[in-house]
Amino acid sequence: MQAILSSWSIDPALTLGLSVCGVIYVRGWTILHRLTPALFPRCRLLSFLAGLVSFWFAVNSPLDALSGLLLSAHMVQHILLLMVAPPLLLFGSPVVPLLRGLPRSLARDGIAPFLHWIPLRKMTRLLTAPAVCWILMTSTLCAWHIPAAFELALRSSGWHKVEHVCFVSAALLFWWPVVRPFPYRPRWPLWSIPFYLLGADLVNTALSATLTFSDHVLYPTYAHVPQLFAATALSDQATAGVIMWVPGSLAFMIPAVALAVRFLSPTSSLVRPGMTLARGRASAVPRLQAQVTQVSAKNPFDLLTVPVLGNFLRSRLSRRTMQIAMLLLALGVILDGVRGPQSSSVNLAGVLPWTYWRAFVVVALLAAGNFFCMACPFTLPRELGRRARWRQRPWPRALRSKWFALTLLVLFFWAYEVFGLWDKPIWTAWLILNYFLVAFAIDALFRGASFCKYVCPIGQFQFITSLVSPLEVKVRSPDVCASCKTHDCLRGNERQRGCGTDLYLPRKSGNLDCTFCLDCVRACPHDNIGLIVATPGLDVLNDSPRSSIGRLSRRLDLTALALVFVFAAFVNAAFMTAPVALWRDGLAARLSLQSPQTITSVLLLAGIVLVPAVIALSAARVSHALSSVSVSARELLCRFSMCLVPLGAAMWAAHFLFHLDTGWKSGLVAFQRAMQDAGVKLFKASGIGSSSPLVGADAVLVTQTLVLDAGLLLALYLVWRLARVYAPRARDALRLLAPWAGLATVLFGFGIWIFLQPMQMRGVASPMP
Repeated sequence: MQAILSSWSIDPALTLGLSVCGVIYVRGWTILHRLTPALFPRCRLLSFLAGLVSFWFAVNSPLDALSGLLLSAHMVQHILLLMVAPPLLLFGSPVVPLLRGLPRSLARDGIAPFLHWIPLRKMTRLLTAPAVCWILMTSTLCAWHIPAAFELALRSSGWHKVEHVCFVSAALLFWWPVVRPFPYRPRWPLWSIPFYLLGADLVNTALSATLTFSDHVLYPTYAHVPQLFAATALSDQATAGVIMWVPGSLAFMIPAVALAVRFLSPTSSLVRPGMTLARGRASAVPRLQAQVTQVSAKNPFDLLTVPVLGNFLRSRLSRRTMQIAMLLLALGVILDGVRGPQSSSVNLAGVLPWTYWRAFVVVALLAAGNFFCMACPFTLPRELGRRARWRQRPWPRALRSKWFALTLLVLFFWAYEVFGLWDKPIWTAWLILNYFLVAFAIDALFRGASFCKYVCPIGQFQFITSLVSPLEVKVRSPDVCASCKTHDCLRGNERQRGCGTDLYLPRKSGNLDCTFCLDCVRACPHDNIGLIVATPGLDVLNDSPRSSIGRLSRRLDLTALALVFVFAAFVNAAFMTAPVALWRDGLAARLSLQSPQTITSVLLLAGIVLVPAVIALSAARVSHALSSVSVSARELLCRFSMCLVPLGAAMWAAHFLFHLDTGWKSGLVAFQRAMQDAGVKLFKASGIGSSSPLVGADAVLVTQTLVLDAGLLLALYLVWRLARVYAPRARDALRLLAPWAGLATVLFGFGIWIFLQPMQMRGVASPMP
């Protein structure tokens, strides 16, 4: 270690050149800062100098010596040269300060004529075209990671310097359209740059995955050098892939988020400058609500106006048709779970609910809306209970919150992992059967959709996920509702009942507690309710009173539900990875436990209840301490926790898509087996197998990463927008959002780590004999 720390390879020429460059820049910046302080603030000076230091450290520090022994150190060096130093240098807008820092005669007589040379200007325009910059960056990145080229740079110090020059040059060009240093004139619109960055992230992800998952050493030099820190060449290569993947992705995503926020944010601040929250809170909420309405008004698409499909969804027959279809599937699952073989991979109860249904539900929620609740078979018995004409009571006031349903949801997550519900078809069958019985009993004894709103744990999962759904049941024209005297959407009428979850449509906001039953659509005498496109996630910024819900800032039960939803997404996936399973089993062995169930129970409940509570409360208190807003830490906890929902939804989707990909044929195997047991043979056995995934592992990994990327981007955007509601000044907003943005980033990194681990293959079967 002492030898490593002392192996500084300081290049005098490079050090002198960077020092001279820094002096010239400081001289020019000083002049410009005196003339135009707004255009050249101190942050530009600090950024440029930090870029010079980063570049110098990458090539002169012990990191350069280590790069020949550890691929992971070499990758850190590349990160500095590609993703740290270049954007820092460009953020300093170096062109004008460097010119002003030169002696005037040299700048005027020596540099100016050269800069006005037409061939040079044409070449500069070509090289700074975003498409050219992107191609040069990605092709340079890929070319130098080809084993032959990489080995050449390792063997020759001269070629190693050429590699560094290529990296820095390509990176400066790549980040040029992103940073847009003065006086650069943008060639592409601002909205296109996040896609430009995400495209580069795809290439970076592909290279990272190759390094991480390769089963052999790609660069032979590292297999023959002395091994440091007890790391093998293959494990060092995997570490290098992770370094390239996670920090590399963040380097692309952070500016993508910043530019997306800049593009999507209104030109004026959400709260008037100089207005304190204590004085302006009452007016800030309607203002934000108006902005949400304005954004939604830009997308007036209504699914119920689509020919054929709209008429089908409006009809009373549509929901009954979907519910009966789902009921038949549920009955098939129950029968096969009770009577079929107790191997989950060939039993409908082990495949349909855990492999297919979960993935399809989450994808439908993110792509459209809460259509499973619309087709839910568990509410069909409700009609039998109502026809029995039993005396129905209102739901107890003490239970009119989400705490009871949240407890059931936590118990479900716990039982799923501790008892392996996914691997016990008969347990799954009895769970579904009891779900029907409980739904029937509650809806027979209590008014409205009490089971859906206050009891159903699946429904709560759907409600939270639907916060980022692109469709919302909402009124088309508020003016029509203002003149309505009957309020049939809530109360119902002689031909159609009203909303079972007590949502009054003119005061409804978002999808919380909305089951997409469309009873309000059929009851409205003015045809003024539709399935209208809304901006996903934007509703969490609205804290105005909602019908039957109230303000989000006062609902700790909804906050707890959101936190459990988010953290359970990561904990559930982590428990299926090999490292966590080995660590859990090893801990149980050290404690002399016969079964790891106790360890699983403690860790699971801590991960989805205790840890979220502690972390979220700490984040709220830190936000409150760092900022000067005159609101309570409790309100910050309630508001900012909801902004994490997109990240949780993305993790659930990425996880379920993995299992759908690996077990996509299991449903056919289970169905074939069930038909054979019934004496029916529909197709040849040789045509069906379930051991092969639908797409390759690399494609799945890229898809998972992109989905989680999208969740992080939306979560960070919502955190930023909400911070600007409370803190009009950008500096105060950054202090307010810092703990929550950090939490989201840590969860994102944890999710990427999970994707990189061997995952338990659940719901995968072999072909039928």
